[in-house]
Amino acid sequence: MNYIDLFAGAGGLSEGFVKNGFIPISHVEMDSDACLTLKTRLAYHYLSRQNKTSTYYDYLLSRISREQLYNAVPSEIINSVLNYEISEDNVGKVFKDIRGAMRLTGENRVDVIIGGPPCQAYSLAGRSVDRGRKKYDLRKHLYKLYARFLTEFRPSMFVFENVPGLLSADQGRYYVNLKKYFRRIGYFVEDRIIDASTLGVIQKRKRVIIIGWSKYLDITYPDFGEMENVWTVKDILYDLPVLGPDNHVGYTRYRAGANEYLKNFEIRNGFDYAIQNITRPHNSRDLKIYKMVIEFWEKEGKRLKNNEIPEKDRTQRNVHSFLDRFKVVAENQLSHTLLAHIAKDGHYYIHPDKQQLRSLSVREAARIQSFPDNYFFEGSRSAMFRQIGNAVPPLMAYRIAQSINRLLRSN
Repeated sequence: MNYIDLFAGAGGLSEGFVKNGFIPISHVEMDSDACLTLKTRLAYHYLSRQNKTSTYYDYLLSRISREQLYNAVPSEIINSVLNYEISEDNVGKVFKDIRGAMRLTGENRVDVIIGGPPCQAYSLAGRSVDRGRKKYDLRKHLYKLYARFLTEFRPSMFVFENVPGLLSADQGRYYVNLKKYFRRIGYFVEDRIIDASTLGVIQKRKRVIIIGWSKYLDITYPDFGEMENVWTVKDILYDLPVLGPDNHVGYTRYRAGANEYLKNFEIRNGFDYAIQNITRPHNSRDLKIYKMVIEFWEKEGKRLKNNEIPEKDRTQRNVHSFLDRFKVVAENQLSHTLLAHIAKDGHYYIHPDKQQLRSLSVREAARIQSFPDNYFFEGSRSAMFRQIGNAVPPLMAYRIAQSINRLLRSN
């Protein structure tokens, strides 16, 4: 079975479908760095199927260039990543390019469309910051463009992922309209709010997963096999090298063997190095606050609020709102939700080890999102963090794709 990924980002949702045997037809994404990440991951999957992963690992170890990596893969695979903003102006071009990709691969139908429009327009935090702008945010209407793809390609099923705020935006009016819109073009639609932690991700991350299926299919909303998560942040950080701030080394050896979690969920997946374990620089004032935050958590088991930081040390002057500006990723529990804001600063994602005294590295953030260790992110450090923060956790995506696979094969 195959799929098209819209608003694909760095490919977290796509990764789950590939690992369940689905074949990607096209990925559509407006961010150029994310498009390169998608191409690099597609190169990995192709080379893996050909038993030629050594070429991919040569790239991770900087022995060959990105161009050499891409030249080792059929051009139709690399070119199937479409760097477009999905808009009224571009939708016709995107349809044409996807049809071209289908001809090259011999596909005559689409089984599944996956993806989720940018979520900031629906987020509760975003609404509280700027009520007027959010009210007229055009991104809220991207579901209509999503529906254009359903009408054009008529997949059997679709997966529409977003933040829970989608359900309540504008008193729920937008979600009611979304469901009506999809039903009008021939799809039944149901939703659930799913916490990624119940699907194996070591992170509290609630998302609304909207599943649609053709009215001609005998399908109900799938069971994703949710479970109790007994793992903690310590289980995904313990084996990574000890680092300080401002580390730029591209790859390093692990400091310990893989534990049960890393093996069973394929985070450690056969490569000998931790790649992109890159950390950002911090000034001395922030590091002093980081130490306070960690020590307060270790002693009190509580978060240190901004208004509790001594005034002489305080760098954030607002002591009336957003008081949890500095937050340690506590190692004895699930991580709090990792957001794209990590691309701007690391204050909300402080490493729990006081001896390392820094915010999370790129690889540590990727692990919290459940990306396997050989997943390579293209672009600057900020671009990597942004892609990771915006992603659907691959482990969550895997369980969704597994359920979709089962439903479609039973029809």
